[in-house]
Amino acid sequence: MACPQLCWHTFNKRQARRDAVTGDPLAAITQRPRLIQKTHFQDTHLISDFRDGACPQHVDADLCIFGAGAAGLAIAREFLGTAQKVYVIESGGMEATERNQSLYEGTSIGNPTLDPATGRIRVFGGSCSLWGGGCVPVEGMDARDWMTHSGWPVSHAELEPYYLRACGFCGIDGADLAEGGFRNQPRIAPLPFDPEVLTNHTCMVSSVQPGATYGRQFAQSSNVHVLLHANLLELEASADGGSVLAARISSLDGQTSRIHARRYVLACGGIENARLLLLSDSVMPNGLGNQHDLVGRYFMDHPSGKLGTIRTDTPETLTRAYNWVPSSSDVPSHPEICLSPQAQRKHRVLAARVRAFAVEETVPSGIQALREFRAALKPQPQDESAELARRLSTRNNGEQSIFRPPPSQGLPRLALRTARGSADIVTAFIRKVSRKSTVASTRVDLIGFFEQAPNPDSRITLSDELDALGQRKVCVDWQLTELDHRTHRTAAALFGEELAKSCDGVFTLEPWLEKDGAGSSPLAGTAHHLGTTRMDDDPRRGVVDRHCRVHGVDNLHIAGSSVFPAAGWAFPTLTIVALAIRLAERLQAELETGAQAELVSESR
Repeated sequence: MACPQLCWHTFNKRQARRDAVTGDPLAAITQRPRLIQKTHFQDTHLISDFRDGACPQHVDADLCIFGAGAAGLAIAREFLGTAQKVYVIESGGMEATERNQSLYEGTSIGNPTLDPATGRIRVFGGSCSLWGGGCVPVEGMDARDWMTHSGWPVSHAELEPYYLRACGFCGIDGADLAEGGFRNQPRIAPLPFDPEVLTNHTCMVSSVQPGATYGRQFAQSSNVHVLLHANLLELEASADGGSVLAARISSLDGQTSRIHARRYVLACGGIENARLLLLSDSVMPNGLGNQHDLVGRYFMDHPSGKLGTIRTDTPETLTRAYNWVPSSSDVPSHPEICLSPQAQRKHRVLAARVRAFAVEETVPSGIQALREFRAALKPQPQDESAELARRLSTRNNGEQSIFRPPPSQGLPRLALRTARGSADIVTAFIRKVSRKSTVASTRVDLIGFFEQAPNPDSRITLSDELDALGQRKVCVDWQLTELDHRTHRTAAALFGEELAKSCDGVFTLEPWLEKDGAGSSPLAGTAHHLGTTRMDDDPRRGVVDRHCRVHGVDNLHIAGSSVFPAAGWAFPTLTIVALAIRLAERLQAELETGAQAELVSESR
């Protein structure tokens, strides 16, 4: 799931990032970046390992869901305790491994480049095992006349009841929902901006990791079977491609099976959903649901990169309100700085947000010693799953990494160095009490995150290279448009000028923004893989309809961000879950109606 970003904004991750950038050595030593929560359950008779021969050669089910990320588990959870027999097929296990992760490998031929093996992880719980918890509804669902292929076939009003249920799934029940955001107020009031230029959007912070949070419910289920280490090879279609007859699955160790279900749901992420449709080509040569050559097209992410630097003597004026702290309510919230709708309309550009990071000057030796001492007190993850999470968390968008290497010195020497630097620590404490960064700074870096215009030439295809299962690997051709490049230039100038005014600073634009998109792009993705099975009621413009059913395939649905027809600026997970719950409701009705019809037929 990509989810969403592996949007790294949970309390611990945000705190760790703030420590790294603003140099807060006085934070609690127990705070550390959240890695994959290990998930172990007892009485797991319906959570089984495919490699152990726990699955027969042929399985019959009412519903088969591929992918145990946020979308797949949200759907499956709605079926707990029902009369339907449900199978959830997950490629990973309870912990991540490099062997499973290698199945995500592929090539990148676009500009910017995007490594398909990073930003997503194969494990029970999906990429939300690493996400930062950022939750906000998608804005900009209406069509915009300056952006082709814009607009959703469903409205915010239609999704509102499902957004409310998604808030429950994400553990933010106290969220006060508004169109395109929340009304909850952060503890520190955000800066007032010219509404014709910028606006503050409240973002809620979820602590839920779906696999760890809801795994026990599935372990104790009587009707939802979770099959781990099982990979979908192909959806086998009827002769006319109008329905799925069976799903062929395999483990990396060679175990195979076929699952026959009344309904199927692909919930494997924005890249893999398209890949699996393209791989299902034994009957339909171009892939299942691809009669109009749309599967894999319109690939989007939220491009991100450094926009420029503000030089100021008072960086805290700008950064303080946007460094996450607990809100006054029971639900954690924080503001995000975004281009206002008025600015988007005036300049005919896309949505964007920006994060401001105060960058330290010279770090005093005492502060450096304290940081290393704190790092030495924290347990260093040694297992494969944690190391994999560390590797996947490397950034290249200009934002500081949340991970630091372990200290090279032992605790006694670090303690001595820390004691000798007590004067530096006292100075840092005084600065902190004065609401300043603990290490002096006169520079604020602005990192931008942008909506991407839907572009049919930006796409996912299959390469000729094969993975360990003998399946063709994915090829990512990520392409931006002139509207994207104009948005980056315009937004950078608007953000820089307005934010510089707020702290009496001077903004300097990054050189790459003066090149009109020419040359190699310094932008990076944020692991929000979107649009490759886009939603539209017209099968000539979308892969799925408003109910997420694949056009022309009567029993196949798709869940996840791949159905998003437009990206907006928002973290996608809350919308992914809302759409999944909405789909689950429809599937329940269809399966119950079908079962009743079968009973009536049998009685005759």
